[in-house]
Amino acid sequence: MISLEQAIRALTVSEKKARELGTLITTVIVDTHGSIIAVARMDGALPISPKFAYSKAFTSANLGMASGDIAAFAGEGKPYVGLTQLFGGELTTIAGGIPVKKGGKVIGAVGVGGSVDVAQDAQCALEAQKSLEE
Repeated sequence: MISLEQAIRALTVSEKKARELGTLITTVIVDTHGSIIAVARMDGALPISPKFAYSKAFTSANLGMASGDIAAFAGEGKPYVGLTQLFGGELTTIAGGIPVKKGGKVIGAVGVGGSVDVAQDAQCALEAQKSLEE
């Protein structure tokens, strides 16, 4: 389980990384089912960034893998083809979502959205994930 206190700390860690990278983001922390525990949108971050961040977190929590890694399985002839159309578009293959695990079991996920380069979203999410797995 991810507590609210842990989630708030992870939001801070993610935003610190974003400032180091010179970008503005939204970070979402969800539980194992994809329900929101905490969310923070940095001042000036894109208005749509919370939707991106949530979709990435929801995907990672429910599939147990990084959202960007799913793309390799979602192309034509692959097992997850059409994935992004399922559940009203709540699932994504865009990088920036990372599952949080304890004892090898998924307990939630982090999703980050808003930077121009999704690799930066993924870096911020990774920092938040590390803080939640400590």
